[in-house]
Amino acid sequence: MALDFLAGCVGGAAGVLVGHPFDTVKVRLQVQSVEKPLYRGTYHCFQSIIKHESAFGLYKGIGSPMMGLTFINALVFGVQGNTIRALGKDTPLNQFLAGSAAGAIQCVICCPMELAKTRMQLQGTGEYSLKSKNYKNSLDCLVKIYQKEGLRGINRGMVSTFLRETPSFGFYFLTYDSLTRYLGCEVEDSYIIPKLLLAGGMSGIVSWLSTYPVDVIKSRLQADGVRGVVQYNGILDCVRKSYREEGWRVFTRGLTSTLLRAFPVNAATFATVTVFLMYMRSEENLHECEAGPAIQQPSSL
Repeated sequence: MALDFLAGCVGGAAGVLVGHPFDTVKVRLQVQSVEKPLYRGTYHCFQSIIKHESAFGLYKGIGSPMMGLTFINALVFGVQGNTIRALGKDTPLNQFLAGSAAGAIQCVICCPMELAKTRMQLQGTGEYSLKSKNYKNSLDCLVKIYQKEGLRGINRGMVSTFLRETPSFGFYFLTYDSLTRYLGCEVEDSYIIPKLLLAGGMSGIVSWLSTYPVDVIKSRLQADGVRGVVQYNGILDCVRKSYREEGWRVFTRGLTSTLLRAFPVNAATFATVTVFLMYMRSEENLHECEAGPAIQQPSSL
């Protein structure tokens, strides 16, 4: 469990640093006004942010995921591994169930973290420009939301987060497990790192594709009320109004940015986790401590 915790932290940090700029673009595209859109697409959004806010604008709100990654990754890897062991057999179905359990439990931390991230990513831009100095940082954002709206405000979007994370993590770990087995990821393989990068990156893409429309709704619900006017009464109301005003394409808005981000982020995360565990377990072996194989499936990471 200690190694799971540390590996998750290191891998999560690598993933956040690689992928946060893409996430900022995704959120901006998801919540922009259809009547007065600021961005024409993914590339234009990147270009506009760098031009008007500098490269640091792409990293707005990074404090929130950085604060939460320790607990999130500890929960994800710990719960997933222990669930597989509890189920007693490493099968594709159990991989999916264990991943789903991990995704469901980490929502408690993920939802407030993403709420702060979303608010920080939006403030000072376009229709949100009047709110440019509302929050100093992610922690200040959460404190002010709590002072104004209480626990309910902090957990805005919890149900949609749960609906996204539960199946998403199931597909995530199932895909990674299947690909590492198919590619024959063995410690003696000289191509082990490229294979792990491929398996991790593809796992991220499959995971996002499986629940992306739910993520659009979550972003809209968490951004709702920033301008002082609440547009949606809940998930179904948000789905109906979004579809009526913008059509089915609204549920794929920001998908390009998300998929561009998903591959390098999850490739970096899984490769970093695995390399970290390889090093730590080799150190344990040198001290004649009991340790598992250096490269294992996600259930053993």
